[in-house]
Amino acid sequence: MVAALDVGGTTIKAALLDERLQPQAALRAETARSADGTALAAQVVDIVAALAEQAGTGQPAAVGVVVPGIVDEQTRVCHFSANLDWREVAFGDLLEGRLGLPVAFGHDVTAGGIAEFRVGAGQGAVNAAFIPVGTGIAAALLLDGRIHRAHGQAGEVGHIDVGHPGKCGCGATGCLEAISSAAAIARRYTERTGRPADGAREVVDLARHGDEVAVAVVQDALDGLGHGIRTLLTLLGPEVIVLGGGLFTAADYVLEPVRAWLAAHLTFQKMPELRIAKLGDEAGRLGAGLLALDLLDA
Repeated sequence: MVAALDVGGTTIKAALLDERLQPQAALRAETARSADGTALAAQVVDIVAALAEQAGTGQPAAVGVVVPGIVDEQTRVCHFSANLDWREVAFGDLLEGRLGLPVAFGHDVTAGGIAEFRVGAGQGAVNAAFIPVGTGIAAALLLDGRIHRAHGQAGEVGHIDVGHPGKCGCGATGCLEAISSAAAIARRYTERTGRPADGAREVVDLARHGDEVAVAVVQDALDGLGHGIRTLLTLLGPEVIVLGGGLFTAADYVLEPVRAWLAAHLTFQKMPELRIAKLGDEAGRLGAGLLALDLLDA
């Protein structure tokens, strides 16, 4: 049995999982935040105890925790996380000292990709990318059957320059994330109309019903994704790309335009198989569980 926690900037999704990834207990909690990670470490200790009590079991054999940011899974250090306001937090060591249990500490998108590649839509692929389009955009990369991490630096596809004039939160201009993320879609629609949009899904629904501004904003986002995927194909050649996140809950509307963009713009690159993620918002938590199980098998 392992405890698996997917930590977001506002919410933690936690579960006690057996070796088949079946949940024996689950809970959600508001993320405790402090710049040094101690508040979250204390909270994780309490959550693990609560899961064990809920399931009626003893302590788990290991704990997997994943967070957003730049995470070196080998050293178990989060070098930077805007969502958690962290810089250089050695959270793996900190948490292991508090729990007295083996701890696997990783990146949320990488963990989600591991889950999709092993038990979700990416099964069977040897070279693949998992790209969830949510508040931001990043990718988990599977190259020759192995997850490519580069000490947490790999997969930042949201910061590929796709050629638009908009400023990104990272400080650069033209980033994919600044035009194609779910947050960017909602923001750009509001900027153009003065009407607040409750996420990208609402803008997509407006586009379905002929709202001209929504159509233009969504098309810009899908064109940007096409540019980003083409760059990824040129550099790494994945044969499968798994698309997920909030935007692709509207797959019937948004998937074919991305496929059509690629068909029109790829030259020598091989057209990838585009698949829709199967695990939804459970991917990160399942991936955290897989990291913990891998730790026990090492």
